[in-house]
Amino acid sequence: MAIPTANYLSHNLQIEAVQTCPPRSVTAEPRPTRRVSVTDDLAGTGIFSKCLNMILCYNKSTEEDTGYLVAGWFKESLGKAMSDLPMLSGRFRVPAKGGEPAVVANDSGVRLLEARIPMSLKQFLDTKDKEDIEAKLVFWKDIDEEIPQYSPLVYVQVTNFECGGYSVGISCSILLADLFMMSDFLHKWANIHSKLMEQIGEKKKVVPLFYFHNDEKSKIIPTILTNSDQRKNGSQTIIFKNVVARENPGFETEPYKNLSFQAIKKAEKQMGVEIGPKISLIIQVSADMMKIGSFQKDGDEVIVGSKSNGNYEDALSNAKWDDLGEICFHEKNKADYVSYWIGSKHGDDVILIAIASSQDKGLHEKSFVLSIPN
Repeated sequence: MAIPTANYLSHNLQIEAVQTCPPRSVTAEPRPTRRVSVTDDLAGTGIFSKCLNMILCYNKSTEEDTGYLVAGWFKESLGKAMSDLPMLSGRFRVPAKGGEPAVVANDSGVRLLEARIPMSLKQFLDTKDKEDIEAKLVFWKDIDEEIPQYSPLVYVQVTNFECGGYSVGISCSILLADLFMMSDFLHKWANIHSKLMEQIGEKKKVVPLFYFHNDEKSKIIPTILTNSDQRKNGSQTIIFKNVVARENPGFETEPYKNLSFQAIKKAEKQMGVEIGPKISLIIQVSADMMKIGSFQKDGDEVIVGSKSNGNYEDALSNAKWDDLGEICFHEKNKADYVSYWIGSKHGDDVILIAIASSQDKGLHEKSFVLSIPN
């Protein structure tokens, strides 16, 4: 009898529960708002479909360490974590009569899903071509272009493997990618969850209120309600960082505009490819302002600045998210596998995200995340 392949099994992933997780406390007025300045047609930027994806896979460490229990307690721990960063539970709004679109922290919540897949974690890790499976381990629904205010901007999917291992898949709108990458949110959330599990461990076995595991065959959520727009198109993600002592940590003045261009040139040199010519650009101008647009690498210098004012390539250093493997949701159980990529409806998109974050002692860090199709 032929043994089903990992790719075949991945198509049998089943969503077992879907719920909404709001912040634990109501966000105080005035609610945080992130304005979105768009240089092109809003729909033409592809901003409704672009998202950051992360997958963390864990082997079962104890009897209590299961994906079902982790997901059950996520409702509480994630709610607490979002109280300090309510923008993650917000929604994208487009004014009816002109005005600038924005993400508003309205406490609508993130979407939390539980799933199971008929394979072991080892089967997944041993599979050479993981792209099809990884796309199933995270859930994403494109923001509705007509009524975006009803679309979640963050999804969390906990997938249970047959061996007892599980994965935590996170997808978020590209408009919020910097909050996951630069705010240390994942570590804060994991610490909150670990402390919660310690408190529970001191008592007798406690089943979370939102516990959907059933020893019998669970009811499957209808496909029409859980049709994911997730995709993984074989793109590569490369990250550069630049730390400087400047009064202005943003991207409004030189040399920060030039750094965006130099990040592209450095990626071309390292990867031995030519990027472009059209590049989608997302710039975090400040904590409450994003700039969205596109430019022709060799023609349009309005956004990235002049190429003739100096070479800043040497100021950029390679960076990775290696510390993601240190995120432990249960005791000291570290992730056995970590993956991250930028998702886009169009597989040939080159995407550059420029992020600014303040640091201590007057130092300011700039991060440049490039998603490049193979």
